[in-house]
Amino acid sequence: MSHQLNEQELERRKALQELIDLGIEPYPAEGFEVNAGTQEILDNYNPDAKNYQQVQIAGRLMTKRIMGKASFAVLQDARGKIQLYISRDDICPTEDKTLYNTVFKRLLDIGDFIGVNGYVFTTQTGEITLHVTGLKLLSKSLKPLPIVKTEKDGTVHDAVADPEFKYRQRYVDLTINPAVKNVFIKRSQLIGSMRRFMTEQGYLEVETPVLQPIYGGAAARPFKTHHNALDTVFYMRIANELYLKRLIAGGFDGVFEFAKDFRNEGMSRFHNPEFTMLEVYVAYKDYQWMMDFTEAMLERAAQDLHGTTQLPVGEHIIDFKRPWKRFTMYEAIEHFTGIDISEMDEAALLNVCKQLHIETDKSMARGKLIDEIFGTKCEPYLIQPTFITDYPVEMSPLAKKHRSKPGLVERFEAICNGKEICNAFSELNDPIDQRKRFEDQLELGRRGDIEAMMLDEDFLRALEYGMPPTAGLGIGIDRLCMIMTNQPSIQDVLFFPQMKPEKFD
Repeated sequence: MSHQLNEQELERRKALQELIDLGIEPYPAEGFEVNAGTQEILDNYNPDAKNYQQVQIAGRLMTKRIMGKASFAVLQDARGKIQLYISRDDICPTEDKTLYNTVFKRLLDIGDFIGVNGYVFTTQTGEITLHVTGLKLLSKSLKPLPIVKTEKDGTVHDAVADPEFKYRQRYVDLTINPAVKNVFIKRSQLIGSMRRFMTEQGYLEVETPVLQPIYGGAAARPFKTHHNALDTVFYMRIANELYLKRLIAGGFDGVFEFAKDFRNEGMSRFHNPEFTMLEVYVAYKDYQWMMDFTEAMLERAAQDLHGTTQLPVGEHIIDFKRPWKRFTMYEAIEHFTGIDISEMDEAALLNVCKQLHIETDKSMARGKLIDEIFGTKCEPYLIQPTFITDYPVEMSPLAKKHRSKPGLVERFEAICNGKEICNAFSELNDPIDQRKRFEDQLELGRRGDIEAMMLDEDFLRALEYGMPPTAGLGIGIDRLCMIMTNQPSIQDVLFFPQMKPEKFD
């Protein structure tokens, strides 16, 4: 497929050919030994100690200022940027001045990867600078980077803000916007903090199937595929819950998994069809214990990332410090609407939805109606981390019936910044009750609920062998990361969010 080159791209290809004609390999096979990083130098250079006098660093050439026989440039590596001072006679000690006069001044472009060696000094204006004594081209860039101006105080001008560009060409976005790279560093640190918290408790990190013959563990619409060798339909998992609970039945006391899940649903700034979940299951515990566990883990994660539990999120300051506020679902609905729905049947709930101007359809049974009321009238107003507990049984086919409140289950969700970030149960381990709940889900499917669960006979068999009392938790890592890094869209915390296929000319 042909690609129309612009003027700058044509000029870079001419420079590429000139380099080759000069005998300079634009994409050398050998590596370049790096012994320091830009930020390390900036943080630790001491002019009195005269350290960093034999430095080798590599990265992208980001600016050039040609000043006759000497020039200044900026090199950017994975951690930051440093100024380079390049003297013609230093990098070309013989009579041949081609490396400076032709290669550096004319044929090297912004975006090229170079390796340099030299020694560090401080300029008269006080800027830490690398005096270059050797320079090597490591990779020629054939497309120009967008121009972004960054002040010395870190203020960025003309940063690329077009989502279409940012999400499709994340590799460019990461290069020109250091703040974007920091979001993904924080994401990695968040997952690392949570992993450490769980391994310190002695829980085992495991892996379960992405391709499943029967999808389950959540109410969602799956992606469907076909396995040729087995001539069988498989589904990409919507959750890993049922497999992790099989492992609890198999004798593990605590298991967890950071899992890629897939749901064939609409996209928004809070939804991506491929997303990351943490699920953790602990034997001999209940949902009350799991609330304390969740608070402790996320409080520590905030501290690990930011050194404080108070984080700016949009126009709010959100505090992850324990203890968090707790409402039952019925209490929350009455608090925000003034209506007590705890004893209402389906017909009464339909009237409430009409009164509150909430749209409904014939597929929505009692559980879905309550979910719509809560999601519309309560959830958006829960900004600080809040536990919503004790859900109606119709909403929770995998949760254990409440020990003292008929018609409810032992479940909680944590809501933060107006969105659910986690869901947890005292897990249902009664195989007879579980079969009945699955059958109820099948009936909802016949009514037209495309998110109703399937009946999983193998999971029921595992429960019939016996599963101990268990607490389970699922946390949406992407939504949590949005909050922990103050990002308005889920696409801003995913390296490569799903988009429509790009059309090339």
